[in-house]
This record gives sequence, structure tokens and C-alpha cells, in this order.
Amino acid sequence: MERQLIKDVKPGERVKLSGFVENLRNKRTMCFIVLKDISGKIQVTIEKEKSEELAKICDALTIESVLTVEGMAVANEYVKLNGIEVLPETMTIESLADALPIKEDSSIDLKLDYRWLDLRSEKNQLIFKVQTLISQSFRELLVSKGFLEIHSPKIIGTASESGSDVFEVKYFDTKAYLAQSPQFYKQMAMASGFEKVFEVGPVFRAEKSYTNKHATEFTGFDLEFSYINSFKDVMAMEEEMITYMLEKVVAKYGEDVERLFGVKLVVPTRPFPVMKLADVYKELEERYGFTVPEEEKDDLTTEAERLCERMTKEKFNHEFLFITDYSAKKRAFYHMRDERGVPLGYDLIWKGVEITTGAQREHRYEQLKKQAEEKGLDKDVKNYLKFFEYGCPPHGGFGIGLDRITMSVLGITIKEAEFIFRGPRRIEP
Repeated sequence: MERQLIKDVKPGERVKLSGFVENLRNKRTMCFIVLKDISGKIQVTIEKEKSEELAKICDALTIESVLTVEGMAVANEYVKLNGIEVLPETMTIESLADALPIKEDSSIDLKLDYRWLDLRSEKNQLIFKVQTLISQSFRELLVSKGFLEIHSPKIIGTASESGSDVFEVKYFDTKAYLAQSPQFYKQMAMASGFEKVFEVGPVFRAEKSYTNKHATEFTGFDLEFSYINSFKDVMAMEEEMITYMLEKVVAKYGEDVERLFGVKLVVPTRPFPVMKLADVYKELEERYGFTVPEEEKDDLTTEAERLCERMTKEKFNHEFLFITDYSAKKRAFYHMRDERGVPLGYDLIWKGVEITTGAQREHRYEQLKKQAEEKGLDKDVKNYLKFFEYGCPPHGGFGIGLDRITMSVLGITIKEAEFIFRGPRRIEP
């Protein structure tokens, strides 16, 4: 008989189920098992006096053992789990579990030591069901718009973007680096005439950051597209992506997210509000008395970023805020600038966390070379600059950390949002 998922069980059917033993009440005459698989939970009820063999299995069972059950599914109004129970004819212990080294209230770091056990909970499995749908919805929308999916190399010969915060690796008789971003290759695709591309892949950052939103390896969702008129086209694309994704997540998992995480998801209205960086600081000071030294106003500080959540709700009744007009000193050299020298790009803040940096890129070779020279990077990026010597259309794009989006959707930390977390002090399991 073929195994079926618990969610598909209907009363009156003979079933074969396999999963983990989540709960076990083994009495003298009765045994009650809560069996769980990725789709749900069900009660298995055994009258021990009717089967000596089943009684022995009940007495041997432990919590989190893997069990296969065959028998009849019947309706029972007294059973709390969907009013259905399974009356087994046969049971097989596939794997017997030792006592678990972690509990629900264990520290996050101990849970990460035993991540495979921590992930068995309904709550944690929902994280990755949601994350799967996030990635699927992004990909679905972009493919429908004619985007091509690319897979760029993660071992590169030159430190990408800034040249700092990179992991150096031995590469035969020379050295290489783990890529911080697929940025240069996305732009190479624009010079190749691909016009619209996206990529989902690992990103590496050698930052010694210990916050709840930083990791040394994470999954990036990056896109780039050609023939834009303005960086506002890039913002509009991101609005559409975010809105489409949240519509999908709310429809499929909204109730489960509210039940398990206490988060009521909201599908945002469009367009998203937009503010210049200087106006954000002015608003934060007027509303909350928040100030920073003048020399820090070229960028958004962490505390200002957090306050943006409150300000955006109060001022716009919205969860998202685009912030524009950052200083060129704080933006990448490949961001196009206007006649004032202001980069034509933005950050997107959601729930007090920056989830995206996007921009129109500088596609003109001489100007791009000049901006690289200003930052002392012209030698480091000489191969990248070649992409623009033979013609390249105007283009722009952005990158979203898939784990950080998951974190924001569910109100959790990056350690919980990643399948396996990597940080300065963690390289196991």
C-alpha cells in the first residue's frame, strides 16, 4: 500500500501513514499517539488488549521516533485533531529516538546545534513553507514578464563591489574570493542583450556583525533589466513583486502565520510612500526628537531605520518606505548619478529593516570608469569595466535577501529564517 500524507486522510478509508511521534500517552489498556508529517497531525488509537504485538510496540515507543501505521481512519467527535483517528492493524518502528537534547524553551544557539531536531516543529516548518512560496511567487512573476534566470559563479578572481568584507579562498596555485553579489554578472547579462534577468543563489559577506539581521552567508534574490527610463521603474518593479508575493502568502498561509507567529500579514497598497533621506531625518527629529551628528546623515543609521517603522505607519499608514537621495559617498560606484551628483537609487525599509538597495546603473563606459577611479577601485574592477566598452543599454535592478524577507514576513530573527545559519561564530552543523 502506498503511503499517503496526513492532510489527505478521510474517515472510512484504509490508510498507510508514516511520520514522527509528536506525543505519546501509553496507558495500561490504551495507547494514544499523535503522529505528524510535513502536512499535519493525526491521532492513532490502540486498544492494547486487542493486540499483544501492537501493545509491545507502544511500550517500546519514544517521543520523536519514526513510525509507520496501517489501518482504518474513522470519525470520532471526541478526538480534538480534526475529529479523525486511525485504528491501526499494523505498526512498524522505522527508527527509535533517544531523549531529545533540546526543548521548546532552549536557547536559540543550543537549538542551532541541533537544527535538524528544531526544524521538526510545525512552527519552524511553516517558516520554510512560507519561504518557498516567497521565492516561487517572485520567480513566477518575473518569468511571466520575460525574465531569464541565470546562475553566476560564486568563486571569482577579483573581490566584488567594494573589495572589502570578502572571504578569500585558495584556488589551485592562486587565490580567489567568494562572491558578495551577482551584481557584475547581472550587468554583464545586460551588455549581452539578455534585457531581463534574475538569479537566486548564495551570497557571502565576511562581516563580523552579530545583529539579528546579519549573516555571513545568505540567499539573495537579484534582478536586473534594461531600457528603463528612471530608477523609478526599478522601484515600481519591486512594488509589484512585493505586493504579488504578499497576496500569495496571505492567501495560502495568512491564518497559519497569525496563529503560530502572532503576525497579521497585510497586502500593501501601491504606490509605496517615498521620502528623501534628508526629509526622513527631519521628520524623525520633528516627531520623536531623534537626531544624529551631521556627518552620519549621508546614510541611514540603524536606530533611524528602526524608527522608520513607526514613522511610516503614522505618516502614511503603510509598512513600506522607499528612501532616496543618499550621498554618493555611501553608494556603490556603479550607481548612476544626476546632475547634482546624487545617486539615482533607493533603499526599501520594511518593518524597520532595510530589505533592498536598488538603483539605475551607470551604463556609460567613461562615466563609470571615472566613478570607479573616484573610489580607488578602477584597477580592481578593470574586467568589469570591459562589459561597457562595446555598448550597453540603460538598466537598473535590485537585490533582496530571501532570508531577510522571510524574517520580516514572520517577525523572527535571521538565525531562525535561514535553514542553516552562518555567522562569525557559527560554521556547524
